[in-house]
Parts: sequence; structure tokens; C-alpha cells
Amino acid sequence: MGLAILYSRAVTGMRAPEVTVEVHLANGLPAFTLVGLPEAEVKEARDRVRAAILQSGFEFPARRITANLAPADLPKESGRFDLPLALGILAASGQIEANALSEYEFAGELALTGALRPVRGTLAMLLAGRASGRTFVLPVGNAGEAAHVSGRSVLQAGSLLAVCAHLAGREPLPVAETSGRVNIMSYPDLADVRGQLAARRALEVAAAGGHSLLMRGPPGTGKSMLAGRLPGILPPMSEQEALESATVQSLVDRFDADAWGTRPFRAPHHSASSVALVGGGSNPMPGEISLAHNGVLFLDELPEFSRTALEVLREPLETGRITLSRAARQADYPARFQLVAAMNPCPCGYLGHSSGRCHCTPEQVARYLGRLSGPLLDRIDMHLEVPSLPETDLVSNEAGESSASVRSRVLAARERQLQRQGKANADLAMADIDAYCQPDEMAVGLLKQAITRLNLSARAYHRVLKLARTLADLGGVETIAASHVAEAVQYRRGVAP
Repeated sequence: MGLAILYSRAVTGMRAPEVTVEVHLANGLPAFTLVGLPEAEVKEARDRVRAAILQSGFEFPARRITANLAPADLPKESGRFDLPLALGILAASGQIEANALSEYEFAGELALTGALRPVRGTLAMLLAGRASGRTFVLPVGNAGEAAHVSGRSVLQAGSLLAVCAHLAGREPLPVAETSGRVNIMSYPDLADVRGQLAARRALEVAAAGGHSLLMRGPPGTGKSMLAGRLPGILPPMSEQEALESATVQSLVDRFDADAWGTRPFRAPHHSASSVALVGGGSNPMPGEISLAHNGVLFLDELPEFSRTALEVLREPLETGRITLSRAARQADYPARFQLVAAMNPCPCGYLGHSSGRCHCTPEQVARYLGRLSGPLLDRIDMHLEVPSLPETDLVSNEAGESSASVRSRVLAARERQLQRQGKANADLAMADIDAYCQPDEMAVGLLKQAITRLNLSARAYHRVLKLARTLADLGGVETIAASHVAEAVQYRRGVAP
């Protein structure tokens, strides 16, 4: 009786637990039984594996084949187990040598011709298997992302036949390597924005401290332009941040090697559901907030999103993570994004406009603003009015300050934060605020007045302190002065539900 044991990995959320692929050949009527809680796409591997083995010039054994994917209580999905199943059958039937199989982990979907197709979740598998010491064999299509994981030996294969030739010692598989090309980050330039000095200042403050931002103003005032230029003034991603973001993108098969190290910018349409934003499904997959991890999530026309979709953002804004629980599965995804939202001041968009075009009644305006709950608005650090541009700014050919110039100040401020507390100001916890956000005597007096007059909540008070800390960092000073608190308070006077 032939038996072969190989190793692969499943993907559940950000985890990639090890899966032992056991293939047993026995006498009896020809049959191919697959056990171990496989889902539909895994069960269909039987036909793909049979055709790939025959097309590769091997013999498919006319015996009773039992393949077990252990552990039995872990759901198995996708076609990533095609390659280890085919190799297990060939090893159990004696057509390839089985001695060296324990030194490898295999993943890859087989075409009927025997060619290997890429699979999703490659980075999650490689990161989870660092401690195993085994060499990973992957399709050529996954080599670009696999090469970014240090500490793993990864081989790339184009077909089942190439893997068999490698195992037989005839033709070694090439090692997965990066292209060596340096990616040049290309972002829209802030110099394209005319006027809007207050909005440009707010965008710089948001970038320096990692703060969330809500812009309100009539149509055509540059809200979307400003949001699209935020990634261009953010600090460059660290190696760990780039790996985390790429891992999430790999889970949904959106990894782009040319975009490695580029901060994500996600802008879902306002018709997006709550599941589209936070993720979900019977097999929980990441949503927009996770795809924007370490980047920017831009929600244009914020009140047009459904109330349910907006309310699910409250917890991720605080914790930077989202846990998706379903009847049989649970997945935990990172969601530390920088929220930038834009909205009109009323249903027609022209409330307060100098043209006087707005005819919305107070009830209509109140109903429109009432779509945004107080708890959600309270979690947004900065509220900003973006007024219409005067004609002098519109016809001016004078370019504004470039993104490169603004970015230099943002980098200096962020560097002060990292040296002082090891994180951005927006991520400061309660104990960190007490340690690093102490205002001077005049600033304390101003804060007391703001709490009384604006009826600030405890959360809003702490966000004012974090904003003031960022403003002090941009000014290159350690002490939070009254001027910093005054500007920070201005960013909390905006939209009320």
C-alpha cells in the first residue's frame, strides 16, 4: 500500500495554518476520495489533478485513492492544494521519489495542461511558515510577492512537470527574486490646488499626525483634489508596513509588485454596503478598511453612505483592527487607515454660497446632517470648512506649494513623534496622552473654556490634545502652547449632527 505525506498551508484571515496532505493508495475499485473538510473548489481538484497528471506524461493510478487534508476541523478552500495532491499521488504510486518531500511546502492551482496558476494569500503563507525551515514551492505568478519575504527560501515553478524534474534532481527550480527595479512613487502634486490655504494647512496637519479629516463645502471647491493628494505628503512606508499592506492585498489577489511600498488609497462609492467596507462573507474576506491599511480611506459624499455602513467604522477607527465573526469562522484583519471624508453642507450643496442658490429648508438641512451620528463625528479628529474659491484664485496661474515641500515638514514632525513615543500622535493611548501631551498654563486655561463652551466629550478633549501635540511638532517645539490649542480647537468646531 502506497502512502505519501506532504505539507501545504490554508489561509484563514491573516493566518495560514499548516496543512498536512496525506495520500494513500489501496487496492479496490478505482476511486478518488478527498476528506478533511474541503470546500467545493477543493473537491473539484480531483478532476484538475487527474487531467494535469495525464497531460504531464505520468500515469494516473487505477486504484482506490484517499487524500486527507489535516487537521480535519480546519476548512480548506481554493485551488492551492492541487499541486501537493498531484505530487502525493505520484509519490504514493512510485512515479517520483518521496524521500525529499518533507523538506518542502507546496501550493499552486493546476491547469488541465499541468501548468501552475497563481494562488491568493501567498504572503500570509510565507510569513506563517518562517519557523518551519522548509523551502516553499510556488507558481511563477506568485514569485514577485514571495521574493519580498525575507528568511524564506522560495522556488518558482511553471508546471507540475518542472516540480517533478526538480525533485528528481534533473533540473533545479529557480529561486524567486524581485525584479530589482526601483519603484518610483507617483502621486498627484499638491501644487495643482489653487488657493484653499486653510485646507492645505489642515491636510498637512493630518498627514503629520496621522489624523482623520472631514471636509465640508460646496461642490467644486477642491475637496476630492485635496484628499487625492494626501498620500503624496505622507511619510514613506516602513518595510513592515509595506509587508502588512501587501499581505492584505494578497488575500484578495490584488497584489501589485510595481506598487510595493506605495501607500494604499481606497475611495469606495457611496453605494458600498457595510460588508464591502469592513469585509465579510461566509468565508470572511477583508473589506475596504483593511485594503486601506497603512494608507488612506476616502469617503466622498459621506452622508450618502447608508447609516449601517458608516456606523461599522466606529470600532476600527478606535482600535485599528476589525474582527469578522460568522457561524463557522472568525477572521481578524488589520485596519489602521487614515480616514478622509468629504460632504456638502446641505442636500443641494450650496448652503451659505455667495450665489444664494440654496433653497433647502432648515428641516431638510437638519435631516441631511442627521445622517451622520454624533459618535461617528466625535471619532473624526478634524472638521474643516472648504469654502468656494474667489475668482482671483481660479484664474491665477501661480502654483501653490508643492507636495515635496510640504512633505519635508511632515517628515520632520513625524520623526519627532517616532523618537519621542515610537508612534504617530493619532495612535497615542490614554497613558501616552498624559505623558506627552501636557499643555502649558495658558493652554490649560484655553482648554477649560473650550470644554465648557463647545461641550466637548472626553474623547473630543483627548483628540484636541493630540492635535495640539501635532501642531507643536510641526512648529518644532516640545511645549504645547495656547496657540497650538487654539488651532486644534478650531478643527473641532465644524460639523455637528
